[in-house]
Amino acid sequence: MQSKKFTTEVGGRTLIAEFTDLAHQANGSCLVSYGDTVILATAVQTKNAREGIDFFPLMVDYEEKFYAAGMILGSRFMRREGRASDEAILVSRLIDRSIRPLFNQKTRNEVQVIILALSVDEENDPDVPAILGASLALGISNIPWAGPIGAVRVGKADGKLIINPTYKEREGAELDTVICGKDGKINMIEAGAQEIPEENMMRALELAVSENDKLCEFQKKIIAELGERKSEIKIAEAPPDMQSEFQKQIVKKLEETIYIKEKLNRYEAMNKLKEEWLERCEEEYKDTPKNIADSLFEDAINDIVHKNIIEKDKRSDGRGIKEIRALSAKAKILPRTHGSAIFYRGETHILSVVTLGAPSDVQLIEGMEIRTKKRFMHHYNFPPFSVGEIKSMRGPSRRDIGHGALAERALLAIIPPAEIFPYTVRVVSETLSSNGSSSMGSVTASSLALMDAGVPIKTPVAGIAMGLMMFDENNYKVLTDIQGPEDHHGDMDFKVAGSAAGITAAQMDVKVAGIPLKIMREAFLQAKEARLQILEVVTKELPKPREELSPYAPRILTMHINPDKIRDVIGPGGKMIQAIVAETGAEIDIEQDGTVFITAPREESLKAAEAKINMLTKEFEIGEVFTGTVTRIFPFGAMVEIAPKQEGLVHISELAPFRVEQVTDVVSPGDEVPVKVIGIDDQGRVNLSIKAVKELPLKSHNDRRAGEDEARRQQARRPRR
Repeated sequence: MQSKKFTTEVGGRTLIAEFTDLAHQANGSCLVSYGDTVILATAVQTKNAREGIDFFPLMVDYEEKFYAAGMILGSRFMRREGRASDEAILVSRLIDRSIRPLFNQKTRNEVQVIILALSVDEENDPDVPAILGASLALGISNIPWAGPIGAVRVGKADGKLIINPTYKEREGAELDTVICGKDGKINMIEAGAQEIPEENMMRALELAVSENDKLCEFQKKIIAELGERKSEIKIAEAPPDMQSEFQKQIVKKLEETIYIKEKLNRYEAMNKLKEEWLERCEEEYKDTPKNIADSLFEDAINDIVHKNIIEKDKRSDGRGIKEIRALSAKAKILPRTHGSAIFYRGETHILSVVTLGAPSDVQLIEGMEIRTKKRFMHHYNFPPFSVGEIKSMRGPSRRDIGHGALAERALLAIIPPAEIFPYTVRVVSETLSSNGSSSMGSVTASSLALMDAGVPIKTPVAGIAMGLMMFDENNYKVLTDIQGPEDHHGDMDFKVAGSAAGITAAQMDVKVAGIPLKIMREAFLQAKEARLQILEVVTKELPKPREELSPYAPRILTMHINPDKIRDVIGPGGKMIQAIVAETGAEIDIEQDGTVFITAPREESLKAAEAKINMLTKEFEIGEVFTGTVTRIFPFGAMVEIAPKQEGLVHISELAPFRVEQVTDVVSPGDEVPVKVIGIDDQGRVNLSIKAVKELPLKSHNDRRAGEDEARRQQARRPRR
């Protein structure tokens, strides 16, 4: 095997880029190692353009390989990798969003980037090496691409910023963000945080820019030594006469349609004009591909939107640059759910619904990197009717998973810990109408729904999407609350979520090479202004979480038992705990530390299960009085069951305040008797007294005979040693 290695230091550890002939037939490939985490990145481009499409066909697939973690995972019936996990999809999106802006978007040759995680050391997350691997595979290949890019994770713990923190260092961190970019600019952000101020976020970006520039220099040296000459991809252009006719016949009408305020009317008018233009091109320019006419139309929209916003502050719906669309929020929308809310921001309408479950309802995650229990979940749905379209519904798309994860990250910072609120919490956000940033609408609606459900969240959070129209670094406008053409034709989609105190999540995609730090700072501050306005609307509807849970939500009672008594509650083969569940209708979850969670739909079920567990685990004290059942008779006394599976001995001298010749003179098996605890020995054995509570009458001759017979039968049933 041919091999050439290059190394650099990142975050105090060695990053190794190795170039081999392993994936010899790919256009470019690279092995990247960071610690014992190893990924193989490959890039392939087709030689011919794909006909009949109006987009750049880039596919990015990050593939988890269970062998990388040294484990046999998957279901018992399917011990191999299947559909991509949510975690793998999110990494694929990270890579895609980082590399896509650096391609010529008019390219119609298909490009596929595949990253295989070959080894995972459970310290170094493979996502950042995967981005760097994709950059190097594209960089050394003959695929036209304006890279390389740098990528680092920045964490903040104990007040310090850390480059590429380990999994352990990321636990409970104030900030965990992946930042990509080149040439002193940023082109991708994915962040989760614990309400950090904007200024702290900017410090993280500044550190990332410095590190990314070093990584780009490292890659440029490799590309200069190993890189192939880039192939020439022919980008078809519209002939001059077509361009001239478009300017004369279409541009003015197009500008009028762009500024129709109502979305559906605007799209209808725009589509009608586009059809008119394409039909004309089919008649007059038969030799010119249809996608050329389409591209001319889309480029014109892009130019019009940019020019009017930058030069005239003119937006498609007439709003000011910093103006948010009309806002409204309403809680308790649905009668039987545990919590619900709807949030309107212009034509974006989100319904969020909260469901509370038992601790055992947690989601079990068993992946290559992550193996955990998830007690808070946010799921996002984007049905086609939300944008007036018809489309097959085949489960969540990559976009749905990405938007759901972003909102979940934004909300996670305010979810109470299990010690305070032991419920498993699931929030589902339904996009009922969409015209820009439904993911941030989901954050806001979910926050209100959680308060409606009575979840004691730390504070409400809200989200806003910021945009950018830019000619150059000194000629630009940052837009608040982007929609429609501003999103599709803008240069940045920057989502920021948080509370009044600070940021809880951020995500940025761009359509340009990168965004300078000064524009990022402006966007963060402008986003904060908008977030505070939205939070006012939320807190006006519901200023704090409701005091009481929905009557339809289950109730959870938390109790603590001696860990040594856990086996008594569970019983042999689980028989005891199953019996309690069957009798009371409650769910019971027991932690290793002796914490017991009892979940039931009714208060009486909780109390019944609690009483049974208390009796099974009771630590008896001298002086306590019980009513028990005589279970066994001995010549020297009687055993009395005072709690399930817990017995104490009443010595013959403690049966009555007078001399007792035979135990059966006073008690027989099956008798219910009052007893008092008079002693507990070093081994935990309980000594009881009947005479200390009540004087029992002597039994009749027949009763004594029956008792003696029962005692003999018991003795006969006892196994011989």
